[in-house]
Amino acid sequence: MRRQYQTIGEQIGQQIDRDGYRPGDRLPTEREYAERFDVSRTVVREAFIMLELAGRVEVRKGSGTYVCPPGDHRGPTPAAAQAIPAPAEDIGPFELLRARQIVESAVAAAAAELVTPGDIRALSTLLAEERRAIETSIGGQELTNAPDQADRAFHLLIARASQNTLLEDAVNRLWEQRDRSPMWRRLHGRIMDFSYRRSWLDDHDRILASLKKRDSTGAHKAMWDHIEHVMHTLFTHSDTDDPSFDGYLFTRGLERSSS
Repeated sequence: MRRQYQTIGEQIGQQIDRDGYRPGDRLPTEREYAERFDVSRTVVREAFIMLELAGRVEVRKGSGTYVCPPGDHRGPTPAAAQAIPAPAEDIGPFELLRARQIVESAVAAAAAELVTPGDIRALSTLLAEERRAIETSIGGQELTNAPDQADRAFHLLIARASQNTLLEDAVNRLWEQRDRSPMWRRLHGRIMDFSYRRSWLDDHDRILASLKKRDSTGAHKAMWDHIEHVMHTLFTHSDTDDPSFDGYLFTRGLERSSS
């Protein structure tokens, strides 16, 4: 299946060649491309990440996106390129998060009806581990894998609490897709401030509170809001055009840029 970011990325690449851009030239902003192609800024950002991985552009946070020389060292080496899935195999990070939002919200609602006291204890333990890992990482100004591992375990245990192996497998596959995605890793490579992870803990607290009350509606909303929060945070923190990006555009459902 051809993904939207691939189509936009190829069109941007064709424009670079056709319009005579030279190495070092600054490309139009995400917002300009979003208006030109009538797509959301998230799609344009994913297209830029694809072009960055291919060595066609260099993304400079707070400055913009620039054309790279042919064969530029910023692109993947031959050995690294072999580890990068073919474009059709990778999913844009925001497309993946949207899929997770839809699936995991429904799974959380199902889990609220069947969650056991043992599940609640295990989730509480994981949340405490995640909190300790985040504070340790932020204190050292380096985010280790520990918070991410606790975060993933928290979400997968909710899926297991649904007592439906197909739902559990679906959630697990989405997380596995994330872990092997070069685009996801490149997006996170732009983010230097990890303190935002603290606010995600509050989201997890709300999810757990709804599960404790066996509140399916509340669990669905808490999970939906949490992943919406994740999307907004990652989009804002990885913005390259304008550090004061008007994030309200994103929170209204990733709609097309209108300004």
